[in-house]
Formats: sequence, C-alpha cells, structure tokens
Amino acid sequence: MPLSQRTLNRTLLTRQHLLHRAGPATTAEDVVAHLLGMQSQVPTSPYPGLWTRLGTFDVAELGRLLTERRVVRLAMMRSTVHLVTAQDALRLRPWVEPMLRRSFAGSQWAKGLAGADEAALTAEGRALLREKPRTPAELRAALAPRFPAADPAALVNALRSWLPLVQLPPRGVWGAGGETTYGLLDEWLGAEPAEAADCAETVRRYLAAFGPAAPADLQKWSGLTGLKSAFAGLDLRTYTTEDGRELYDLPEAELADPDVPVTARFVADFDNVLLSHADRTRIVPEAYRTRVMTVNGIVRGTILVDGFVAGTWRFVRAKGTAAVEVTHFAPLSPADRGSLTSEALRLLATTDPDARPEVTFTAG
Repeated sequence: MPLSQRTLNRTLLTRQHLLHRAGPATTAEDVVAHLLGMQSQVPTSPYPGLWTRLGTFDVAELGRLLTERRVVRLAMMRSTVHLVTAQDALRLRPWVEPMLRRSFAGSQWAKGLAGADEAALTAEGRALLREKPRTPAELRAALAPRFPAADPAALVNALRSWLPLVQLPPRGVWGAGGETTYGLLDEWLGAEPAEAADCAETVRRYLAAFGPAAPADLQKWSGLTGLKSAFAGLDLRTYTTEDGRELYDLPEAELADPDVPVTARFVADFDNVLLSHADRTRIVPEAYRTRVMTVNGIVRGTILVDGFVAGTWRFVRAKGTAAVEVTHFAPLSPADRGSLTSEALRLLATTDPDARPEVTFTAG
C-alpha cells in the first residue's frame, strides 16, 4: 500500500520528537546529535527548537554545552550556520566542504577575490586566528593590506567556506548576545577534523531523523549533489508514495499510525523539520509555503495543528512583558487554541521567566 501523506507526517513528527517529547533521560546534546544539527543562522533558534522536543529543557543547558565546547556553531549544511555536536563538527564539516566551496564560487563574493591565491589566503587566515579569535571586522582589517586588490568582505567569506571556522560563545548563549567571533575548529575542540564522514552512516542517521526519504531529500537537507549513489548498496526498505515517488528507510524503523492524534506544537524559526525534504508537503501545505518561507530566505516560526503547519508565531517583547504572537492561516478550534495557549505560556516560562506573559491570536 502506498504511503499516505498523513503516514509520512506522523512518522516525521515521531522521529523529530514532535509527536511526543523526549523523556528525561534524553539531553539537549542527545537531540542535537539525533537531528544531525539544528540550523542556527539566528543564534537563538535552537532554544525553542529544543524546548519543543524535550519534556524538560532549561536554556542554561544549551549555554553550558556551547561554553564547554560540546556543541559548536559553524557553516555546515546548505552553507548555513548550524549548531552541531563537537563530534559531528569534526565528521560532517569535511563532508560538506565541496558544497561550501561550490556555494561560495556561485556567490556574489567570488568576484571580489580579485585573483587572491587560495593557499596564501588560507595560510594568512590560519595564522591570524591562531594568534587569537577575531571578528569579521578584525579579519577584514588584517587581510586588506595583504590582498589589496580584493574586497576585504569577500576574503572573509572565502575563509568561512575554505576553513572550518567556529562562531565562538558568548554568541549563541541565551541572553548573552555578542558579535560574531571566529576561531579555528581544530583549536577550539583540540582535535583535527576527520578526513571525511562515512557517507553510508550519514544516510542512515538522516533517515533515522527525517525518513522515509529519497536521495533528493538528503540533497535538499545537505546542499550536496550527486547523492543517489550514497543509497546504493545499503540495506534499506523501499516504499512508494501516493504520487509514485520511491522512498527509502531503515529496515528496523517503524512507520507511525496515520490516525494518531497530534497535540498543537510550536516549531522554531529556520527549523530543519521544514527544510530537509525536496517535497515539503508532508508537513508544510503548499498553499502556505511562501507565507512561511520568504523570498529573502527567512523561515518563520510555525505552529503545527493536526501535525501540519497552520500558521506562524514570534516573540514580542516590551518592558516587563513577553508575548507569543500567533498568526493562524485558518480558524482554530477551541481545543487547538487552548493547546497553543498552554504551550505558549510554558515556552515563555522557560525563555522569559521574569516577564509578564501574554499570548495573542490573529487571523492571517
């Protein structure tokens, strides 16, 4: 029997800890590892992303993981900043490097190098960062005299793609702020990156978090191309969707009951649950896609109703007050409105415990 959209939806939610939150034995670090990282283009995005997946979550827990160097933030999948475990930074950064190089070569910055030699630029960048961590502005100022014909901003963007550069805390620590400051991954972690990730193992881990899926889905998640061969030779179960697509899954992985009820949920902005399939309709109705994912690359925080995106949400903070503002695309039932209200108040108790909480609903 072909896989229905609801089966794919419930299965994805289950594997993402969005159907049922993970229990007390599961840590924030465990979830980051299971998800193969969390997009962190906005440094605070992983906080509500973890909160919505864990039965118990304290924002200080993720802050400690960052300062203790157990998780790091750096350019990874799709050439976007991701929060990944230290082990995955060392494993996956070499795996995605071809994509990072291709992404830079096709960017507006490539022409600004004005023929700057890669070997010379990376050697200079390493030397500067071995002296001390530096902000992009500090790197621009230091590199400009060495490569006078090049655009200093292009030089820094090239280094971001050609070298594994970590964005060091306190950036990314809740409530701490701080500007981007780069350090070398090997120096920060005291370990060298792997030669390359085990592609077969990466496929299995991706399926464990996002499956059933096709090679095109893995390519959408990673930004890499030519991954069809990565599925070849693996012991995988094959399914067909209602529209005739072939999907693969781990042989031991279970499919969820398509009729299982789903509590309304908040999903963080830029969450990979929305970004990691070529066909996103298993969670984002096509009619709503452009309202959630804008042409300038913004991916808004979303609400899930009956497991599917049904609106957006955001924090609104004023003096003494913290609000969750919900914009719903279709009318909400009293039960769903009540569930979202309870969830929002629980979220605010975690993120803004000293503020007066408010929850607002607007039809959009």
